[in-house]
Amino acid sequence: MKSYMAKNNELEKSWYIVDGDGKTVGRLATQIATILRGKDKVLFTPHSDNGDFVIVVNAEKVNFTGKKWQQKNYYWHTGYPGGIKSISAEDQLEKDPGEILKKAVWGMLPKNKWQKRLIQRLKVYAGNEHPHFAQQPKVLEV
Repeated sequence: MKSYMAKNNELEKSWYIVDGDGKTVGRLATQIATILRGKDKVLFTPHSDNGDFVIVVNAEKVNFTGKKWQQKNYYWHTGYPGGIKSISAEDQLEKDPGEILKKAVWGMLPKNKWQKRLIQRLKVYAGNEHPHFAQQPKVLEV
């Protein structure tokens, strides 16, 4: 008996909305990455794109455990000699709260051609409002 392999156009994409208020960043990011990839579906196929869209509201109210707000740093390089830059998680929360969750989910996605496409399905908003009412997202308890 052969295993069934789902095609990209056979599965319907759903929209989910997640409230980040009081949630731990890492635990929330793992569940979001699972939904974006489609691993929560019965017909999961590793080589096809069968994930869903995720909207996260209240990203400014997520939590870290321990002293990560002061000790965790995000690094990037400008491309110039000596151009390494960093920002603490606390400062990143003030600058762009959604970027904390996006970077956490980005690190949990597969490092292949799907990574950029999957992260585009993640919509993160700092406040309680979002413009995706037309998609009729389902509330997801995480």
